[in-house]
Amino acid sequence: MEQDSKTTATASAAHLLQPESKSKGKGPALVALGLVCFLWGTTWIASRQGVKYMPALQLAAIRQVLGGLCYIVFYVIKGAPWPRGREWRTILILSLFNFVLSNGLSTWGVKFIPAGLAAIIGAIFPLWLVVIALVVDKTRPKPAALTGLAIGFGGICVIFYEHLSELFNPDFLFGILISLFATWTWAVGTLYTKKHAASFNPYFSLGLQMTISGVVLYGTVTATGNDVSIKAIPWQSWAAIAYLTVFSSVAAFVAYLYALQRLPTAQVSLYAYINPVIAIVLSALFFSEPLTVFIIVGTLITLYGVWLVNKAVK
Repeated sequence: MEQDSKTTATASAAHLLQPESKSKGKGPALVALGLVCFLWGTTWIASRQGVKYMPALQLAAIRQVLGGLCYIVFYVIKGAPWPRGREWRTILILSLFNFVLSNGLSTWGVKFIPAGLAAIIGAIFPLWLVVIALVVDKTRPKPAALTGLAIGFGGICVIFYEHLSELFNPDFLFGILISLFATWTWAVGTLYTKKHAASFNPYFSLGLQMTISGVVLYGTVTATGNDVSIKAIPWQSWAAIAYLTVFSSVAAFVAYLYALQRLPTAQVSLYAYINPVIAIVLSALFFSEPLTVFIIVGTLITLYGVWLVNKAVK
């Protein structure tokens, strides 16, 4: 899943936006939104390509450190204030849920399952918001949210109909489980952000989260002996890391913020439903991953369910 704390940044960035600017520059803003949809959709493809040649968690670690440092250097040069006191606690917790676990596990997942399938799983995290609310907060979700939950689950069943036999493959099953867990940690991070979002610059925070998590992940793979030497990383993985850093972690976020400043939030949120479609199509083109009727229909059903849930929980 492209879990680069998009929801975290969105939830915390309201104070950076100027409402009056949303009526201006809609043409360029729509272009920016299109770039966001495409670039974050291709993230799954780049990750899938990169993890073919090196440990997935090591790739995620390097990518996160490089992307995070881009933000940190930019805001340090601008003279932005560093977080203080309890702000660090929030940053550390979000580093764990949004990057160490969510981004790390979703990157690891594409080593075992198709990129298109991973993208679909990544899109279902709003369904977890309903489940968590039921279990933890004891709150009764809106009927639309429950309907969306049921539809989304039905769509997943349609998609997995053709993969039932593969669930007996330990590697495939492991990839599915860690990808699902990644969406759960993403949902937890989203809920935590909503409760503890501070006025601290969310994009500076994003850079700190990425850098901290990258260091933690790299330390983990090194300590467990699951890394390869920097010199042994082939050019294919370095190309994937460069693409993920420059285009997914930096360029897409710049375009995302630009679009968010000039378009209605609901319109910008459409990227979440377009990303999986782009990932599925590109996976079929570049990796010859199957594009069957079950996958197409199941994806449409799942995304409709996610849309209902997302609309109900806003």
